[in-house]
Amino acid sequence: MTDDASNDSWVRTVRLAFTSDSVPEVRQVFRDDLLDSLVPDDVVEETETVVSELVANALLHGRPLPDGTIRVHWKVRPPRIEIEVSDGGGDNAPAPKPQTPWANSGRGLRIVRSLAHEWGVADEDSRTTVWAAMGGPSRRRV
Repeated sequence: MTDDASNDSWVRTVRLAFTSDSVPEVRQVFRDDLLDSLVPDDVVEETETVVSELVANALLHGRPLPDGTIRVHWKVRPPRIEIEVSDGGGDNAPAPKPQTPWANSGRGLRIVRSLAHEWGVADEDSRTTVWAAMGGPSRRRV
């Protein structure tokens, strides 16, 4: 990469099968895409955790998009990353569950909320998109 700001920013979109194999797959694709980037290592690591949680939640609580996939989209503008995970919607709007120390699950969006600078949910056209801004504020305003 060069020091030219226009070359330091980029956008990626991947479509993943609606299977549990997509969680480690998206982690690897994301990690490979950010290799040698100008994004601080801690932001890359935290975003890798967030994207994993968002994909796992889409698989658990959502439905596939019409083409049978989940869409994962990220914008990199060092030191920030904005991530979006879209699925075919679910029965309930994504929201963090109350803290329960004895529960075996239900911590995904609490993790997202604790790591992200900001995050949110957009429902439109039978699609749910959960987004997170990492490393600083996003350009998105909800």
